[in-house]
Amino acid sequence: MKRSEINRALRDMESMLEKYRFALPPFCHYTPEDWQTKGHDHDEIRDNMLGWDITDYGLGDFNKVGFSLITLRNGNLAMPDKYAKTYAEKLLFIKEGQYSPNHFHWHKMEDIINRGGGTLLIRVYNSLPDESIDRESDVTVHLDGVTRTVPAGTQLRLTPGMSISIQPRLYHDFEVEPGSGDVLIGEVSQCNDDNTDNRFEPPVGRFPAIEEDEPPYRLLCNEYPEARS
Repeated sequence: MKRSEINRALRDMESMLEKYRFALPPFCHYTPEDWQTKGHDHDEIRDNMLGWDITDYGLGDFNKVGFSLITLRNGNLAMPDKYAKTYAEKLLFIKEGQYSPNHFHWHKMEDIINRGGGTLLIRVYNSLPDESIDRESDVTVHLDGVTRTVPAGTQLRLTPGMSISIQPRLYHDFEVEPGSGDVLIGEVSQCNDDNTDNRFEPPVGRFPAIEEDEPPYRLLCNEYPEARS
């Protein structure tokens, strides 16, 4: 992605959060220059990849295949003695016309919540023992405490306020119902590790290669400099 695309995506998500009066923690407002001054007291933010995350999944067409995210809190399965949290929370922003590719998590269970805007569409499939997509078996889903069984590949509609629980190894993707508008999404989950706990089908990347065509507005969660002291 071009840095200018990332900067624009960051500002678009900030505008959506302002619209819905969702206040962000201080680290989401740090400039790249601020990060140069942050010491080891900020290691939890670095180690657990808190903060901004913009991805085009390595496909080079963010407006069609892409997602904007913020990790607000997170534990760390690799350093449980240092970081005891067993949970995570994210905000996600998907614009009408964007798509987030089909994937599952080996370990993480999560609730996906429509926090406001349009109608979120989530397609669901079970996975087979070899981790491929099960395009035949019915899928049991949990929507705000209600259990439903739906055919493989069903697209579930989440209007504002609705949520779905996604168990490990359940394939799911995201898009917006045409004509309904951009969607602000909440995610409450077990510890999140985007480096090791995503299986995409078909395979795609996760963090973008960046073409530096202008200075960064914010640093992404995988760009923080090491502590200086």
